[in-house]
Amino acid sequence: MATVLFPDIVFGPIHSRRLGISLGINLLPLKRKFCTFDCVYCECGLGEMFTENPLPTASDVEEALRAKLQALQQEGVTPDVFTFAGNGEPTLHPEFPQIIEVVTALRDEYFPQAKVSVLSNATQIHRDEIRQALLKVDNNILKLDSAFDDTMRQMNRPWNPAYNVADLVKNLQAFKGKLIVQTMFLKGSYQGRSFDNTTPQEVEAWIQKVAEIKPSSVMIYSLDREAPVKTLEKIPVEKLREIAEKLKMATGIAASVAG
Repeated sequence: MATVLFPDIVFGPIHSRRLGISLGINLLPLKRKFCTFDCVYCECGLGEMFTENPLPTASDVEEALRAKLQALQQEGVTPDVFTFAGNGEPTLHPEFPQIIEVVTALRDEYFPQAKVSVLSNATQIHRDEIRQALLKVDNNILKLDSAFDDTMRQMNRPWNPAYNVADLVKNLQAFKGKLIVQTMFLKGSYQGRSFDNTTPQEVEAWIQKVAEIKPSSVMIYSLDREAPVKTLEKIPVEKLREIAEKLKMATGIAASVAG
């Protein structure tokens, strides 16, 4: 399967191995990725940082989502979750807080039993308005792929050279437990450098960071789709379960595993 971009503001519903029947919401450009990371495993492919972005407005999102929800009701399809995902980092949208209000209101109107989730790389959570918006959703799912800056930079390739794990952990702690930590485990190489965030040293340090953050739960996973970098190796589900068990024993925090 080739790397893909989502062509619509609202897409799906699709079956998510982590969230169930998921209706996707894409706040980013429809023809290219817009993100503060350029992860080696990103299903949207590798990209370039750019600033001229034809982004949907809050009104565009409301119109598209209402039409989709009306259609789903007529079809008898009930989503488990509304998921902010799409072609990059949703919290980069300048109207993100307003859009959260729009989406939660429409959820309450059409499918009040559904959850609202945001998949975020956590690069914008130092901004109070973003953190407050995320605290209004059911599941804010925030990324921590390694406890080490070097590994994080190889895997996530942040555009900001000053981005670091210490600041990330501090910002995640500000959620006071109302968050889910999400971690991609994989090994491989890129541009002549190897990485593996499943080594004993990596896992031990990662568990320590999770303990400091104190999330409500953790999601761990490995490659499921074709990645833009071909020298990556999927981690077997048995290894992921082993990591989850180590986390549970050390911290009491449960981790769901998607292989």
